[in-house]
Amino acid sequence: MTRPHVVPEDFPREHSSGLVPGTQPKLLVREMDGRYCTGLTNEELWTRYDACEDLAGQLAEYASRKVSASGLSRDDALGRVEKGLKAKVGAGQWDFSHGEMTWLMKRTRELLPVAPDDGGENESR
Repeated sequence: MTRPHVVPEDFPREHSSGLVPGTQPKLLVREMDGRYCTGLTNEELWTRYDACEDLAGQLAEYASRKVSASGLSRDDALGRVEKGLKAKVGAGQWDFSHGEMTWLMKRTRELLPVAPDDGGENESR
């Protein structure tokens, strides 16, 4: 028996936005198995969460290497990571919503180890 996928409550559950012309109010839906659905299915939500969790781990490892190798502060390394994330999304190379990017950076801060001499002073706010 497989465990169901659990997506944390703080992960964004944004409905996909869209623009439909006309003067009458519109509801964006899609047909799936003969039913109309709005938003993400549970499987789609899990897939997006899983991708974000994986990337947060990679970004935390990258920032940790930058802190160790370059002597950057934790905050400076995270600032560079966030700048790079926004650039990739802005260029259309990565597909993350604003809410997902915010969650990604929060999760990256949580995963990034605090340096022993830091004393937690630069830990996430």
